[in-house]
Amino acid sequence: MALTEADHIWMDGELVPWQDARIHVLSHGLHYGTGVFEGVRAYSTSDGPALFRLEEHLDRLFRSAKMLRMVLPHSKAELRAATLELVRANGHRSCYVRQLAHLGYGTMGIDPTGAAVQVSISSWEWGAYLGDDAEHGVRLMTSSWRRNDPAVVPTAAKATGPYLNSMLAKLEAREAGFDEAVLLSTDGHVSECSGENIFIRRGDVLLTPPSSAGALEGITQDTVATLAADLGFELRRENLLRSDLYAADEMFLCGTAAEVTPVRSMDNREIGAPGPVTSKIRDAFHAAVTGADERYRHWLTFVGGR
Repeated sequence: MALTEADHIWMDGELVPWQDARIHVLSHGLHYGTGVFEGVRAYSTSDGPALFRLEEHLDRLFRSAKMLRMVLPHSKAELRAATLELVRANGHRSCYVRQLAHLGYGTMGIDPTGAAVQVSISSWEWGAYLGDDAEHGVRLMTSSWRRNDPAVVPTAAKATGPYLNSMLAKLEAREAGFDEAVLLSTDGHVSECSGENIFIRRGDVLLTPPSSAGALEGITQDTVATLAADLGFELRRENLLRSDLYAADEMFLCGTAAEVTPVRSMDNREIGAPGPVTSKIRDAFHAAVTGADERYRHWLTFVGGR
């Protein structure tokens, strides 16, 4: 998706013009994928723009960095303040925010010792991640690529290098005429899509794959779990087979970028979308992120400082 440029990017402690946000071509992260990142959305609310679950995203950023043995040169409080400063400076009412920490210039070779950690925060206006028609349901296919095994790379870390796996699956799906790819784990269980967690409804129960299948422990996945419980739905995290997706009564995807997106078909098996439970969860999600439901306002960090 094409980027909508903003005015500023925050880099290593200061705001710089968008076009001046540059790194050295010999940065370690560029060559070896040694970086961690987060994506956060800011939503327009009656009290101004607010970032949704910023605290949880920052917590995961630091957990990811720890798994890669990266020591971030800024505290969580500093990165929180920098994120708010950037959104204010760019004048966004709603936007997507990308926090990135990567190993920069200073050494070359697999051993990263000596490479400094650089941190940047970018924000831009971003619409429906899976397309303007995604609200009516997306078409999925099973990828020929398998999801990264947690014993090979730490799939609990939101790291840059392992996303090569997602990129290959996404391209395969798009070139085959589908909207998104479903990746299976190395033992054949459903893991997740290239950038979204998966939920299905079977009867009265919602099911989502566990992290042991290589699925990221999604913050939006956790949000959906909370909303589903508050709506009275039973939720289970358990291994699923591809055939479970084919037989699903409903299916939807979720993620910071994709939000809550219904699934219309899986490997050309029609599922129908949006289903009644998907619609209820999507409505509850919208009410939560926009501050319309007071029960979830603790998940909002207002850009104006409230």
